[in-house]
Amino acid sequence: MSAAATIAASVKNAAQALQEHSGSPRLDAELLLAKVLGLPRSALIARGEEPLNANHEAAYAKLIRERAGGTPVAYLTGVREFWSLPLNVTPAVLDPRPETECLVEEALALMPREEPCSVLDLGTGSGAIALSLAHERPHWHITAADQSAAALEVAAGNADSLGLSHISWRLSDWFQALQGERFHLIVSNPPYIAAGDPALRGLTAEPAQALVSGPTGLEALRVIIAAAPKHLHARGRLALEHGMEQAAEVSRLLGQHGFDSIRTRHDFSGRPRVTLGVLTQH
Repeated sequence: MSAAATIAASVKNAAQALQEHSGSPRLDAELLLAKVLGLPRSALIARGEEPLNANHEAAYAKLIRERAGGTPVAYLTGVREFWSLPLNVTPAVLDPRPETECLVEEALALMPREEPCSVLDLGTGSGAIALSLAHERPHWHITAADQSAAALEVAAGNADSLGLSHISWRLSDWFQALQGERFHLIVSNPPYIAAGDPALRGLTAEPAQALVSGPTGLEALRVIIAAAPKHLHARGRLALEHGMEQAAEVSRLLGQHGFDSIRTRHDFSGRPRVTLGVLTQH
């Protein structure tokens, strides 16, 4: 009978198996083995020469196969860190991306730090954006909306786990259930991938409605920008995440619907990712 593989060897082999399926194969391999062993990832190095038992080996192999098949690590571990907050995630919500932290940074910078502010997070999913803002600005009044009841259940659960109680969770198809309500700031990371985009082939485990809004990928962005003025106070702000080739059109739409001071923020990879505007006309 062959000797059991060590922790270090198992991680190395798994990382090699994930090389063509992940942008961070080593990290994925470590996170998944840490999940199997019930250890913090940092402990894997110190215990690298310990052997895996057969049950752990089988469980790990199953997770690696699922990851290679396109399932996000966050769905396999049940947790994603975002803005240094541990968020529970399920296949009911989009796996939060690091680049969305750029939207949080811009939202925080848009409003005076100490003043009360009413904020709407449209399409909240796991609650990543709303929870990050609530964590940083406990005096803000935050409303988070999503058309998916399952997503709102995940988001509200995250709020409970984090002790962030000052968020109002609303079941709403964009602004549908928010008639007559106005905010100082609206933020959104809407679906912006075009229906035929080849990138979707690697995202089949995630909810399609959180990724795609129509044939061009701009459909949800158009709806939000057109309706936002009715839901913003004078000089209210709108901040939107979008695809790297959509900044010019998003900027044009903002100008068309009464926004000025329009600018685009690049993400950590240098891609245009977030565009913002200030409402000057109702």
